[in-house]
This record gives sequence, C-alpha cells and structure tokens, in this order.
Amino acid sequence: MTTKRMTGAAVMRRVLERFGIKTVFALAGASQTELLDECEKTGMRIVPGRHESATVGAADGYSRVTGKVGIAMVNVDQGMPNAITGLQQAFEACSPVVVLIGREPDTWTQPELDFDHEILGLVQPVTKWARTVRSAGRLGEYLEAACRHALAGRPGPVALAFPKDFLKELVDPGVDVDTPMPPLPRPAPSKDDVDLAVDLISAAKRPLIIAGTGSFKSEAGPTLRQIIKDFSMVIATNFQGRGLVPEDDVTGWGWPLAQFAAKDADLIICAGARMGKKYGYGLSPRFPASQKMIQIDVESEEISRNRVVDVGMVADSRTALEAIHAALVERKTKPFDPSWIKESLAERLAIIEKSGHEEEYIHPFRLARAVQERLPDNAIFIQDGAFILVRSWAVTRYHTPGAYMDIMPLGSMGMGTPLALGAVAGAKEVAAETGEPERRVILVTGDGAFGFYPAELDSAAKAGLPFLCVISNNGGWGNEIYVQPRQVGRTINAHFGEVRYDKVAEGFGAAGLRVEALADLGPLLDKAFAISDQPVVVDVVTDDSGALDPVTSTLHYHDVEDTRTKHFGGDKPA
Repeated sequence: MTTKRMTGAAVMRRVLERFGIKTVFALAGASQTELLDECEKTGMRIVPGRHESATVGAADGYSRVTGKVGIAMVNVDQGMPNAITGLQQAFEACSPVVVLIGREPDTWTQPELDFDHEILGLVQPVTKWARTVRSAGRLGEYLEAACRHALAGRPGPVALAFPKDFLKELVDPGVDVDTPMPPLPRPAPSKDDVDLAVDLISAAKRPLIIAGTGSFKSEAGPTLRQIIKDFSMVIATNFQGRGLVPEDDVTGWGWPLAQFAAKDADLIICAGARMGKKYGYGLSPRFPASQKMIQIDVESEEISRNRVVDVGMVADSRTALEAIHAALVERKTKPFDPSWIKESLAERLAIIEKSGHEEEYIHPFRLARAVQERLPDNAIFIQDGAFILVRSWAVTRYHTPGAYMDIMPLGSMGMGTPLALGAVAGAKEVAAETGEPERRVILVTGDGAFGFYPAELDSAAKAGLPFLCVISNNGGWGNEIYVQPRQVGRTINAHFGEVRYDKVAEGFGAAGLRVEALADLGPLLDKAFAISDQPVVVDVVTDDSGALDPVTSTLHYHDVEDTRTKHFGGDKPA
C-alpha cells in the first residue's frame, strides 16, 4: 500500500485507476484543473462537454458500454443545477456515474450569500449518495466510497463535492491506491425460493421471462440463451437487456412489441426488470390478476412493487437464473411451445409489416428499417426522440448483448447524443483492453430531441470520437403535430420550420448529409456508414400521416392512465 505523500489530485487519479477507469468527462475545468492535469499526464482520455447534463449523459453512455463507473466533472455553482437532467437519467437507468463537483475554497464562502453552494440538496433526490469532502486528506477515502456506492446493489449515480484547493494539497493517500478493486459480490437466492420458482415454471404452459437492465448488468445473456436452447422458453428483453437473446420473433422478443402479448402468458418471470410505468406497474391490462409472477431483483424494495408476487428473490439476475436453469435440468423439464406469443401478436405483426412502405415520402418505419439493414453485427444502437423512438421499437430487432440503449425509462429527449458520445469512448476503451474490433455507434433521433444538445457534436469532433447520427426530421414536435389538431383543431407552438441539421453538423466539425427523397435514402445512408473518421449527421426529411396508430404504436399513454384509474380509482381489477 502506497504511503508516500502526493497531491489530492494524484490520490483521486490513483483511485480512479484502481476502478479501471481510463476515460473521464469534463465541462471546461476551472474547478478541476489539477485533477484534469493529473489525468491527462498519465494517459487518461479527457472528453470535453458543452453542457453539464450532456457531460453526465456521456459518462452514463461510457458506463453502459464498459460496465465501469462513469466520471463526470462539473462546477458546483452553475454546473450542479445544470447537471440534474443527466443525473436523473442515470438514476432511472441504474447507471453507476460519479459526478465530481468542484467548489470554491471554504474561505470564499460568505455568511450572507444568497445561496449556500455547499448544499447538495439539489441533487440528493436523483442520486444514491451525495457527500461533501471536508478534508483534503480524505479525498481518496470519499472517492472510493463514491465509486463503491455507484456500483453496489442497484447501480446509480452519486455526487461528490470538494473545495478545489484540496486538489493541490500534499496528503497521505489514506486508502489503498495500488491494487485493483475486487469484483462485487453476487447475492444468490435461497434453495427454497428456487424450488418454489421451478414448481411454478413446471406447472406453466406459457411462461414468459422479462429480462431488463438488471439482467444485462449481471451478464445473464449466456444463461438466458441456454434457457431458450434447453426449454424453448419465451424471453422478452427491455432497456439495456435488449439483445441478451437474439430477437428472432420466435423465442426472443423486444418488450415494446411483446408487451401486448404478455396478458396471454400464464407465468411471468421478471429478471432485473422493475415493475414501473413502462411495465404497466405489473398490473392489468398488461398483467392480469390471475397470472403467477416470479420476481428477481438485487434490491428488496423492488420485490412486490405495485403488485404482490408469488415468489420473490433478492438476488443477482444471472445467479438466480443459473440456479433456476440447473433445477429445471435436474427435474428433466420438457421444452415449452413458444408459438403462443406469435399467435397472440399475429394481427399486430401483420399490420406493422405492411406499414411504412409509402413511395411518396419517407415514413419513420422505412427509415428505421433502412438503418437496421446496414447495422454492423456488433453495433451499438442508440435511440432518442418521441415519434421515431416508439415507431422504431416496432420494427427493429437486436441480437447481441450491449447492442442497444435509449433514453428510457426517464424519457428525457435529447440525451441520446451525449449517450452516443460516451458510448464511443467506452467502445474504444473496451476494444483496447480486449483486442476485439471496436463497436460502431449509431444514434437514431428526432429533430426535436437533437436540438437539445447539438453542441456535443463539437465535443465528439474535438475528442476524436466519431458516431453516426440519423435524424428523423418532421419539422416539429411529433406528439403535438398529431395530438393538438384532435384536441383544438390546430397546432400551437409545435413547428420548427425548415432547419438544416446537416449544416448545423458541418458547423461543429461533423460531416453533414441531407435526404429529402426516398430514392436517395439508401445511397446516402451507405455513404454515411462508410465514413468512420469523423461524426456524421444524416438529416432525413420524414412524414408520418398515420401517427400513433394504436396497432402500430409501441407506447400507449392511455394504458397507463387506465391502469392507475382501474386499480387505484375504485374499480375492481381484472
């Protein structure tokens, strides 16, 4: 264990290295100068940001790709309030991000300032843990604790504030800065719970596993694929879980589409999937009261959230699924017939297949299909926006773990661009560590969503982190363009007019392409995919005359409203 005195900045850098972190994200650097200097001199990549929420979002994207803690550096005064959107996204998505908040020295703090900048109350509701370091000699201890809190249990963001003058003080490290951190423990289910779960599975005819972000973070993909191979069980994946099993529309499905068949399953197994709004709270109409339910989650508070389950396991998803699989093999359980889900979705699938093939304009379905046809096998696909997001869910499929991320479950439009920036940095780091080919990052977003953080293209260009951004440009806020005329007979504050996002991209040092005619879509996408040395924006003019059709849409707001009213408004649930 190192005992030599070093600067506070050096201690923090050594702690980050202990957690395997080789990339950090920072907006400017006045409050972090010594730490940035330490990082750069020792070979860490520093990725610039142009907005604090985007800086946190980029750290989030890095974390989702690498599995490591994402580090974002901001200033306390203006920066901490600006970072809240990024923090809330990371909180909802269970991403282990540590936001380092530099503040002025204690001697600068006056008793009658309008606002006490030491207070972390602004970020406490959207972090797992938020602390201020009170002594330079404890920087290493606090940073190590911050990283552990971010990773432990259900991962999530934390905030750590410190006076910036601590960074240049000579201190004893106070913690081990030499040896890598050991892996986190994986909580396992009890044998009794496994036996109860296997009893329910053996008695079922149409079991459905829902694998969410928790299954992705526990690396449950191989076990899930083995369950399909041995038992032909249907598995629907969601959020970061997309791609854990091949979405072949037989046994592997994406939840946004499969959710409409969930009512026909007789047993639901939730593996690292929190029963919140995007799952209809675990209630009918998505999940009838007659269904049996098994729930696996690392956090005990998630068990029976909104709905009492039949078997609850406070356990790591992979560990629990491995135990369940072994018990099913031991009992010589026969394979299931997975055809029930395709039969349940048959009408919807047929309508979706026929939709979006108009020849006079580019439909979002057409755009989503065209992009997916060109995705490399190991691509990381990111989705953002509203109309293009819920449309793409209907027609896109994923086959590789870590192939997908989006802005859900928070749904903060615009954060796809920062996620892409961080994902490229993470992909480069993983490729360097493993020797495997670097994964290409492709973002599909809407014009409204892209408008939030377009300056992060400048960050990508300056940092040498190229990604492909495809914009579905319908000239306004899609929901408003569709809904407002049905409410008040016209649109209000809904249209942007013609904005040339290809020109915006060029101004930030990216390549810009524009597609207005259907005949040009394929050739321009081919050209964009061939560019790998700089960020690329493809501005695609789209139309959607059949917006939010209840059959082809994968997001039904009224279902959520009906669910809450039915279950908590006095009506007896089905």
